[in-house]
Amino acid sequence: MLIVQFTNPAGTRLVGALEQDQIRVIDGYASTYILAQTAIRSGTGLEKLATAALGSTVYQYEDIANEGRLLPPLDHRDHAHCYVTGTGLTHLGSADARDAMHKKIGGDVESLSDSMKMFRLGVEGGKPAEGETGVQPEWFYKGDGSVVRASGQSLDMPDFALDGGEEPEIAGLYVIGDDGLPYRIGFSIGNEFSDHVTERQNYLYLAHSKLRACGLGPALLVGDLPQHVAGTSRIYDVDGKPRWEKSFVSGEQNMSHTIANLEYHHFKYSLFNRPGDVHIHFFGTATLSFADGVSVKAGETFEIEAPAFGPALRNRLSVRKTEFTKVKAL
Repeated sequence: MLIVQFTNPAGTRLVGALEQDQIRVIDGYASTYILAQTAIRSGTGLEKLATAALGSTVYQYEDIANEGRLLPPLDHRDHAHCYVTGTGLTHLGSADARDAMHKKIGGDVESLSDSMKMFRLGVEGGKPAEGETGVQPEWFYKGDGSVVRASGQSLDMPDFALDGGEEPEIAGLYVIGDDGLPYRIGFSIGNEFSDHVTERQNYLYLAHSKLRACGLGPALLVGDLPQHVAGTSRIYDVDGKPRWEKSFVSGEQNMSHTIANLEYHHFKYSLFNRPGDVHIHFFGTATLSFADGVSVKAGETFEIEAPAFGPALRNRLSVRKTEFTKVKAL
């Protein structure tokens, strides 16, 4: 099942199930968050609960998208109660990329860069046996719920940024139950969006490069993530003409870590188990236009598409003027 959050022409929030080119409203729920909390508290599977509440009201998906009425597939009414985080160095890439990477990480570990050491750790210990704990991945914080953009909204790059480039990824979407346990409600396609020029200056600048907006959606995939996910990442110029395109793969078949291992090393911190909170956690990628020497310009559009997740995620790059001057002492 694919679930979409949107607003009707009057601005009322709705949740619906995507049925080809239509969205059928799930009656009685104003948000995915409320639907998820109801499922957690009742001990009912999310898909079962949503299916039972499907109503007769139907909207055309393209109408909603064209009118800018899509919302992220999961959010929290208080941005401060939504964590946006991620993990890197988790994907193996294409067969050629895998072969090249294995050659890079072979031999004497002390001769490797810190990033390659981290990648090697994942290859060797990121997929532990059932009941065992695997190696922890690289981890980063992107922001709170205020950084999340729905399909059709702009990805705003601060004017001090050196780059704004896409990262086509899958994100896990979670709600923390009243019992303090994390519940995965599903997965979504996303554009994790980073400043790769800043990051490349020094890997210790990773934290700075990740404090950016991100795209998410438009749909939430309920249930398990396919072992193999194939998609395409594209950039269109300001005139809407294709400028760059490349396929990408994800899913555990193409990763050096299991989803369970990445989840464990995120939610093992009690800070991330506060009842009622929402978590959006990006799982990483091996494909980005920056690696092909592409610098995306304001006004150009990112498109990330994977058939398993329904319609494509589209966001235009914009530049946001920063107003900060200096801290005032009291």
